[in-house]
Amino acid sequence: MRRRFFVDQFSDDTAIIAGDTAHHLGRVLRAQRGQLYELSDGQHVRLGRIEKVTRDRVEFVLLEDIPAHQPKLEVTLLLSVVKFEAFEWALEKATELGVSTIIPLAAERSEKALLAAATKRTERWNKILVEASQQSRRVRVPVIQNVAQPAQAFGGYADSAVKIMLSERADAPMRQVLAGDAVRAQAMLAIGPEGGWTDAEFAGAHACGFREASLGKLILRTETAVVAALASINYALGE
Repeated sequence: MRRRFFVDQFSDDTAIIAGDTAHHLGRVLRAQRGQLYELSDGQHVRLGRIEKVTRDRVEFVLLEDIPAHQPKLEVTLLLSVVKFEAFEWALEKATELGVSTIIPLAAERSEKALLAAATKRTERWNKILVEASQQSRRVRVPVIQNVAQPAQAFGGYADSAVKIMLSERADAPMRQVLAGDAVRAQAMLAIGPEGGWTDAEFAGAHACGFREASLGKLILRTETAVVAALASINYALGE
């Protein structure tokens, strides 16, 4: 199976990869003229043949189109900032599971030191999303926004979206909460920090149309909850 890489744009029948990715192609993968790779501009995927390799630049000639699946369900993940090792693992798996947008949350019980350091991790987090998107052969890399306050993030989307807030106190399991929803175009999933949501955060989410849902009687770590919940949403609401 050919490797897939992202480019900024297709220019007629050519494309260019520069910077760190080009260095990886040339130095690590030993890319050579004539080799074929799949290239995506975020909307379309085309087969690309390498024409020239330099230290920090790889030039391609574009060949035929490759069928590209665009998911009909757009999922926004509102993910409270937790310890970075767990948070970054969750970013990777959320990307593999198809999320469209990720909004890191400065939840009340998120560690303040982590929130202060989060703004310095933007470049690293974007790199994780790109690499996970290439590995899972996505057409588009998910967008990760700046760290937001929960109240701001909860109210940022249309009422037509399915809005789920994971909760340890909820009586309704995820499958029951999602049972009444047909295939939708948008879904939002809010996952709290290790200490859970505060009463004020529950109230703010409810006011914006979120429903509480549980993943069962066991207490899951944040990153585990991301995988379990997204898989459930994809199963219930996806194609």
